[in-house]
Amino acid sequence: MGGKYFEEFAVGQTFVHEVRRTVTDMDNILFSALTHNPAAIHIDHEYAKTTEFGRPLVNSIFTLGLVVGLSVQDTTLGTTVGNLGWEEVAFPKPVFAGDTIRAETTVVGLRDSKSRPTQGIVTFEHRALNQRQELVCTCRRVALMLRKPQ
Repeated sequence: MGGKYFEEFAVGQTFVHEVRRTVTDMDNILFSALTHNPAAIHIDHEYAKTTEFGRPLVNSIFTLGLVVGLSVQDTTLGTTVGNLGWEEVAFPKPVFAGDTIRAETTVVGLRDSKSRPTQGIVTFEHRALNQRQELVCTCRRVALMLRKPQ
């Protein structure tokens, strides 16, 4: 199923995304390496044993990317022009290797683009939950979306 055009969204519309993803230790290490983040809390198991968590934390930017990625199939696949920004990003609980993440999205804003008549702006609120239904990430994402072709 492809994404939705601007006109197909309504404020308050909520999507419970079907695709879930179990995060692996390799995801965390590879993402941290690819983004040049050498923080021991993400990549050093021995160091992480000495922290309050007792194990490596999954890089929060990976978590943010995952929650947005899990939403794409139902919302913006093939219909987004680009992301305009993220706001109010929060990580209320940590994510660890072995956690299975699912996402939900609510449309919280719609407005016409003043400079692009064939496009509109949608504000999404994304929420990620782990297998224990604990909220692990929230964010608002503003996306420039295509209107239906005439």
